[in-house]
Parts: sequence; structure tokens; C-alpha cells
Amino acid sequence: MTLKKASEKKSEIATTETSQARGPVTKLFGTDGIRGTANAFPMTPETVVRVGQAIGLMLRRRGRTSDSHSAKGPIKVVIGKDTRLSGYMIEQALSSGLNSMGIHVQLVGPLPTPGIGYLTRSMRADAGIVISASHNAYIDNGIKIFGPDGFKIPDQMEREIEGLVAAEDFVKHLPPSKDIGRTKRIEDAQGRYIVHAKNSFPLEHTLDGLRMVLDTAHGAAYRVAKAIFEELGAEVLHIGADPNGTNINEEVGALFPLKTREAVLQYRADVGISLDGDADRLIMVDEKGEIMNGDHILGICALFMKEKKILKKNQLVVTHMSNFGLEKEMNANGIEVIKTNVGDKFVVEEMKKRELNLGGEQSGHIIFLDHTTTGDGCIAALNVLALMRETRQRMSELNALIKDVPQVLINCRVRNRVKLEDIPAYQRRLREIEDSLAGDGRVFVRFSGTEPVVRILVEGPDRTKILDHAEDLAQILERELS
Repeated sequence: MTLKKASEKKSEIATTETSQARGPVTKLFGTDGIRGTANAFPMTPETVVRVGQAIGLMLRRRGRTSDSHSAKGPIKVVIGKDTRLSGYMIEQALSSGLNSMGIHVQLVGPLPTPGIGYLTRSMRADAGIVISASHNAYIDNGIKIFGPDGFKIPDQMEREIEGLVAAEDFVKHLPPSKDIGRTKRIEDAQGRYIVHAKNSFPLEHTLDGLRMVLDTAHGAAYRVAKAIFEELGAEVLHIGADPNGTNINEEVGALFPLKTREAVLQYRADVGISLDGDADRLIMVDEKGEIMNGDHILGICALFMKEKKILKKNQLVVTHMSNFGLEKEMNANGIEVIKTNVGDKFVVEEMKKRELNLGGEQSGHIIFLDHTTTGDGCIAALNVLALMRETRQRMSELNALIKDVPQVLINCRVRNRVKLEDIPAYQRRLREIEDSLAGDGRVFVRFSGTEPVVRILVEGPDRTKILDHAEDLAQILERELS
């Protein structure tokens, strides 16, 4: 199935009512902001204007908090985007809504999601917004919101925005004409982010003599990523670098790393780097063509950070989707693995709570809190490349440090969501499978936060058996939840 066809099958975000104005509270936010098909609820101009007004009103009501950078002057919001055709429409609708509430807007154009987190903080803005549907096809788009500290806003603020969008009469809050906000473009935003990313690479090293394949998925990093690696000395063979508004993530990037693999082998490169559409995910390829997912990247970095005594509390934060083999290797080396729900926001929240500096997801969100506030594909890649330089090892040698346990993931499309513990047939089969694994594997099942699917993950030493187990559970849930 192609990426385009898969995206076309996505259902709309669940709502209690699809009214775009006042009415019962509408569910807008999923696991990573607001997301949906462009020109369908909630990603319509009318709704997005109301989202902008809701954000503006919330900022006005909250005033200058302890996290805000200035006590005077207009309230400012930074807006960036990826390369989707609908980005123009949504950018203007958001700006209009914010301006109508008296908020000043600074547009930075296409830039990686983590770049907006960085610029929000460094430009002393009161909030940052990314217009992107991340790894989805171009027909989708989304809205991610950062606070003045550069971190994604908490659930409480998301619920506040939802309530305002669903029920608030914004007309009564409009400021007088003289106080309408202004919008301007920031021309040097890309340069600022390039410098920020390069600063995460050790000054005593360069990338001189390194040949790399870089796939930017025709997305937000198509300009900045190549500059980052070339300015550090690498020879960059760039693919996925010609966005046209409709080809973002189209069989390129982190979800399709085979393109990078083919290029690495063809050009005898030392490493391949594959980003997704908003460049907050990273998948790598070693010089032998072996694909390195987020678990391998996290494991490699954790081992060397512990060796250098910079891995805080010798703890690593991952999600329940990470491979059982990563946990075994970390435990064998004295590193405790902390697990969260799926979603890089949850990983970051746990890292902040525990005051840790490394965490991420198998999907490629890699968070180095010493350098960034969210997953950053470029900064994660630079940290791995720094290890190559410091250890003088080839990427395949580093990749071999983490050994995966066989893993099967099945996505079942469902119509109904009920508590899984309330399905007797499912619970009986689950207990039988867990007993048969006898501690040498695991089962993890969850509903997607953005799609009408339930994800079934089974791990264990025998691939044939775990595939049978996963298919058994899938059949039960498809029958019970259709």
C-alpha cells in the first residue's frame, strides 16, 4: 500500500460534534497536536482561524508568566511550517486569528519542528506554532504548539484551547482597531537554526572526509539539513530535496529508508541519514546498508554517554514500543530503562520530571535535552556522528552494539473503542500468549491516538510463533471492535 493510499484511509479525528463554531466541546488534539485532512474538519480555514483566536485569547488571559521572556511589549507568536501545499492556507488562517486577538506573528517559513521550539525561546516569543502533519502524506496537515520555554504545551492548555474553539464567542474579545496584531516574516530563521544545530557537535571534531547520503523527505529540512552537515565538512549526497507541495514523505524519508539504503550502497557512503517531513525523526543506515531505527540510535548514544559519565542518573526514557532487545542491552550495562506512553511529548515530560537528558522512540524521535526541547533529527544525527569520530569506529560497528529481539507489529482498523480489559476473549488469549513467552518476550497493545486502528506488538525469540500470536489477537479485536 502506498503512503498516499494509506493516508486517504485515515478517518477524521474523533469529535463529539463536528460543528466549527459553538457547541459541545470538540476533540481537536491527538497525541501530537491537531491533525487531519486539509480542507476537512478540523483543518479548515474557519476552524483554524478559531484555533488562532483561541490561542491568542489564552495568551492574553494568562498574561506574562514566569516562563515568558519579557514583561512589556506585544504578545508574539512564531509560526513555522513544512512544505505541504496546504501550509499556505493554514499559515494565513492562523495568522489572521492571532492578529484579530491583538497578537503579533513572526513567520519563519519551512523549518524543522525542533527549530520552532528553539526559535520560540531564543526570540523571546510567547508561543510557537508548527504547521505540519509530520510523517503523513501531503493531503494531511496539523498544528503543534510550543510554549515560551520551547517545549510543547501541556494537556491542560490543549483542553483550554479546545473549549474556547468549541464554545467561545470571540467577537466580544476583539481589541480595538489600533490594537490589531501585525505579521512579518523573519528572513534569517534558517541561518539561526543551522548555527544552533552545529553547536551540538563537538568543537574538536569535524566531518571532513565523511561521505553521507541525506534524505530530507521533500520536507521542512530540505534547505537547512544539507547546510548543517556540509558546513561541518561532510560530502553530502542529497535526495528527497525537491519539494513541490505534494511530494512530502512520498516514498522517501524516515518512513521509507530503503531509498537511503540504496543510495548508501550505490555511492559507497559511510552513513545514511533519513529524516521525516518535519525533521523531528531520524532513521540511519550504516555503510553496509543495515537500517538503524530509533532504538539502535538511542542504545548507542546511551552506552557512550554512560561511559563518558554524562548520561544523567544512568537512565534512558523510551516508550512501550521500543524493542525488548534494547532493554536487555541497557540493563546488562547498568542503564535503567524508563517506559512511557507512545508519543515524544510523553517522553519529554518524563525526562523533565526525572531531570534526565536522553530519551526517544523506536520511530526515530531522539531527544537530547542538553541541546533541544523535542525530537530533532539533525541534532540526533550529529551526536551519532560525533561518536563515530570520537571512537574511530565505522557505523556498522556501532550498530552491532544493539541486537533486536524479533518483533511483529500489526495495525487493525476498528470502528469502536472499548477498554481492552472488557473483552473476555482477548484477555484469555493474551494470558495464554504471555505464559508461552515465559519472560523472553512481551505483548503490548494500544489504540492509535490519530487513526481508527489498534496496534498489536508482540516480541519473542521465535518470529513464526510471535507472528501467529499477533494474528490471533488481531482477529479477535477485529471481530470484537467492528
